[in-house]
Parts: sequence; structure tokens; C-alpha cells
Amino acid sequence: MATIKGVLGQAAPNATTEADLYTVPASKNATVKVICTNRSTETTVRVSVGVNGASTDNTQYVAYDTVLSANNSLATATLMLGSADVVRVYAGSANVSFTCTGLEQDD
Repeated sequence: MATIKGVLGQAAPNATTEADLYTVPASKNATVKVICTNRSTETTVRVSVGVNGASTDNTQYVAYDTVLSANNSLATATLMLGSADVVRVYAGSANVSFTCTGLEQDD
């Protein structure tokens, strides 16, 4: 069984722009956390999971307009993902960095 662990994706999207942070490759599953780091003044963040690549809708959010104070970080709960699942991120400002860390392995 091939296993990858560590950083699986990183993004620093433009303000109010949703971005794909990590997509689970075919024939893989993953256990991940998303770390959101604010590099400036208070803002909000969103994190969603599109099961099997589904477009974002209200059922997918694991964090929605969560306040992220100035120069601070937060992490999501552990997310268990299947093949083709997509983690997407969004911030109210362009000063947030997102990192997806975890474990990716064969199905």
C-alpha cells in the first residue's frame, strides 16, 4: 500500500474567491486537516468538501464564515475523504494561507 503523508496542498486565494486546495487522487483515500493562517487583520474563512468532485453547495461546509482573528491560525476537525473528493477554501481577504496536511493511501 503506497502512503503519502505531510503537506498535500497549499493555497493563498484572492479575496472572496473559492479555490480548490486538495483533490484526492483516483484509487486513493485521505485523512486530512486544513490549517487556515491569517497574515493580516481579522477576516472570515470557509472550508468545504465536494464529495466525488461535486460543485459547492450548502451541505458541504465544515466551516462557514468562521472568524479568524488577526495574525492567527485555526485548524479544522479531521476529515476522512474518498477518491475524487475536493477540499475547497475561501477567505474574506487575500491575506489567508491554507495548508492541507494528512495521510493519503491506496483504497
